[in-house]
Amino acid sequence: MASVSPRQNPLEHVWDPLGRRVAGRQPPPQTLQELERALLEEWDRIPHLVINSLIDSMPQRCSTLLAVRGNSTPY
Repeated sequence: MASVSPRQNPLEHVWDPLGRRVAGRQPPPQTLQELERALLEEWDRIPHLVINSLIDSMPQRCSTLLAVRGNSTPY
């Protein structure tokens, strides 16, 4: 089974800052309901341009991965 590099997955580039934004909230979420609300609020604050840019980067990411035959990529 092939492994999937987190660098190739654009969602990893969204989850990381999303998690940091939620973790930096004051006061931090204390319940699952508060966590859900915080995640949804922070998700809504991510500019669509960021998401679209990550999606648009996928063809180049795939080409790079193919060119290095699955080895390390420069990002």
